[in-house]
Amino acid sequence: MASSSLSFSFLLFTIFLFSSTHAKTAPVAPGPTPEPLSLTKILEKGSQYTTLLRLLKETQVSTQINSQLNSSYDGLTIFAPTDNAFHQLKAGTLNSLTDQEQVELVLFHVLPRFYSLTTFQSASNPVSTQASGNDGVYTMNVTTTSNQLNVSTGVNDTPVSSVLYSDFPLAVYSVDSVLLPQAIFGPKPPAAAPAPLPAKKKTKKPISTTAEAPISSADADSTTSDASWRGQNAGWSLVFGIGFGALSYLM
Repeated sequence: MASSSLSFSFLLFTIFLFSSTHAKTAPVAPGPTPEPLSLTKILEKGSQYTTLLRLLKETQVSTQINSQLNSSYDGLTIFAPTDNAFHQLKAGTLNSLTDQEQVELVLFHVLPRFYSLTTFQSASNPVSTQASGNDGVYTMNVTTTSNQLNVSTGVNDTPVSSVLYSDFPLAVYSVDSVLLPQAIFGPKPPAAAPAPLPAKKKTKKPISTTAEAPISSADADSTTSDASWRGQNAGWSLVFGIGFGALSYLM
């Protein structure tokens, strides 16, 4: 009896072991793929950055930023001016810029690394921006107080009004003024004075190398004799003329 129970138990164990070994594991459904980080979607969600979105698209800086966000080890920081900030600019300011200057203006609002509010407290000024390149160095100063972050460009100053997004590799801070780089909006150096015209060279008269021959004493005597002879002839002519005139009167 005991032997039968033992055999039955062994049979059940063998069947269970075989089933466990050959059982197929059900596939686990993959989780949702996280969407790539997009500055455009963050600004669209903020609903007051229409002008900035248009500039990002027209200058193609948005494509550059989105590409960097998914490949950069340092991350990026964006200062995002509101629509009201752009309305505060003098009329025609954006249209007066060249295409290259518009690109530089947009890139001036991008820092080439991730800065949290805490990181800004230890940042060294001046802070470089993405606009720095062959056309010059575009920097700004960022200062922090106990509860405020301020940005100074050398042309204007503005506080950070709110944090739109802050999670590595991207931080986006809303500002109420467009950050104006000094290289574009700063005072222009005075125009250089025109070079003086070259002075006209005075041409000197060539000095004749031929010396006039001195008058010899013989020539001088000859000239004097001729003059004396002509004088004597003139005198006799006068005498003869008077004489003939008197004879004619008497006759």
